[in-house]
Amino acid sequence: MPAPPRTIVLADPIDPAALDILRNEDCRVVDASAGAAALSGALSTAWALVVRSRTKVNADLIARAPHLELIARAGVGVDNVDLAAAAARNIRVVNAPAAASASVAELTVAFALMLVRELWPSISGAKAGRWERGTRGGELAGRAIGFVGYGRIAREVARRLAPFGVRAAAYDPFVSRTEDGTALVALDELLARSDIVSLHAAATSENRHLINASALARMKQGAFLINVARGSLVDEAALVTALNSGQLGGAALDVYEVEPPMNRELIEHPKVIMTPHVGASTREAQQRAGRQVVEEIRRALRGEALTALVPPPERGA
Repeated sequence: MPAPPRTIVLADPIDPAALDILRNEDCRVVDASAGAAALSGALSTAWALVVRSRTKVNADLIARAPHLELIARAGVGVDNVDLAAAAARNIRVVNAPAAASASVAELTVAFALMLVRELWPSISGAKAGRWERGTRGGELAGRAIGFVGYGRIAREVARRLAPFGVRAAAYDPFVSRTEDGTALVALDELLARSDIVSLHAAATSENRHLINASALARMKQGAFLINVARGSLVDEAALVTALNSGQLGGAALDVYEVEPPMNRELIEHPKVIMTPHVGASTREAQQRAGRQVVEEIRRALRGEALTALVPPPERGA
């Protein structure tokens, strides 16, 4: 008697076209994206679980999925997946590491332009009926941008900003050389020489509040801060203080320590541009993410080697 088809459970919605591809495979697809009750009812038969950022795949959820062998994160970051709990059960975790690179890079460029040109006060003022045409803002040409973390997305930002005449440097303890000639410098040097500091590091226990009061004080007076990476990288209380004192000229944030953010002083600050964690939320990025994780699931179903495996955490980490 043939084995029953393996069950793929969608905890979060993915691109419909990618889902159609998956439904043509020898598997059973269960859409449990309606909420916690639907997901809870589907876990007992799940062989693979597809998530985006909403669903938290913690040890309790994994324990309620006795047949689970694969977790597919339709996106880049896997901080919503308990990798240690997955590894303890020999559950493989895959993601879509390149799906959102272009989208997040373009948002970063948009933020840089808006900050340097001081466009947000002009936009909000004009919409409020104020016609304030005095000279304000500047040009990107000749500015120095410092990347904290120099992975795929930061490199895409550097490539897009180069035609503007921007000078780039990066701090990344895991990168020993760059293919594009971007200078690698120590964090203190990067903070001191950058007109724009752009964060592109992963969230770890070691770099929580990497940009704290001390780091902000070492930045150029009037410099700008961009965070499209993880909210825990920035001490938001210290950021507000630096903005109020004039140490920083402005900040653009897509991620926050708590989401949705609760700090009213940060939310209402006139020097802060905010978006609701939408860096990867373009149609194109979501299409790529859906397709990439579906291709990984298809490989797993066929017993083929996976191409986007997330390594388990080191023991003791």
